[in-house]
Amino acid sequence: MSTRGWALFAAASVIWGIPYLFIKIAVDELSPSVVAWSRLALAAAVLLPVAWKLGALRGLRERWRILTVFAAVEMAVPWPLLGFGEVHISSSLAAILVATVPLFVALLATRFDHSERPTLTRFVGMLIGLAGVVALVGIDIGGKRDELLGALAILVVAFLYAIGPMIVKRRLSDVDPLGPVAASLGIAALLVTPLALASLPDSTPSADTFASIAVLGLVCSALGFLVFFRLIAEIGPGRATVITYINPVVALALGVVVLDESVTTGVVVGLLLILAGSWLSTDGRLPPGLAGLAARVRSRTSARGSEAPG
Repeated sequence: MSTRGWALFAAASVIWGIPYLFIKIAVDELSPSVVAWSRLALAAAVLLPVAWKLGALRGLRERWRILTVFAAVEMAVPWPLLGFGEVHISSSLAAILVATVPLFVALLATRFDHSERPTLTRFVGMLIGLAGVVALVGIDIGGKRDELLGALAILVVAFLYAIGPMIVKRRLSDVDPLGPVAASLGIAALLVTPLALASLPDSTPSADTFASIAVLGLVCSALGFLVFFRLIAEIGPGRATVITYINPVVALALGVVVLDESVTTGVVVGLLLILAGSWLSTDGRLPPGLAGLAARVRSRTSARGSEAPG
């Protein structure tokens, strides 16, 4: 890869590896709904004008129903759930559990995407990934009720994240991906607003919490999507999505260094098994649904050339 490609790859890996740290910091003072709403609103405020300027919002008005469904399953429901999960478990454990997304994508594809027939490799990968979840939850959490509830919430997040790309593939495949992402951020912010209003803080949050919210909205969400789109255009969808397997490692390192989270046997075993299972369950390539989305990002971004966001 070029120097620019490596720089974008490193940036994307870090940007999408750090949300768990800042969510953990933010939910210490704010409710998960307020954290999610703040992140959504900030990201939408940045990406909607960019998408408008690039013409990526054309043709989306008549698709508001499917965009609302996409916004709900990809952002409005999972982002508050992610914060709820991190109230009860460590940021590194949350990141590792979210790494099961490719497992869920592969599992759903066997039922809803007939072009993706199950193979022995994928089946073995799913079993290995499942073993990783069992090891992680069994060794690290055991019978702790609150932590089990938090881990379950994160697994629901991973499942919902797996549905989003399939909606894009089936119903939004003919439009610039930046448009649905930007529009969905705005819709998701509206959906989460009632929950956020019902759980406003009683006192002014600390500077650390405000900084965490700013990083989540402006860096991890808005900048994260723009960098990822440019990364796909620069090095292709296959290599770009390797960050899926690096994000939890970044989150684990930050959790240990910044939050003094411990690296237990369960964490190590679970991480290795989940990543290996995710890789095998997708035949060592990008999962269906995500593959089409990434390919379209690359083709449309390349067509815009120097005008593409980045």
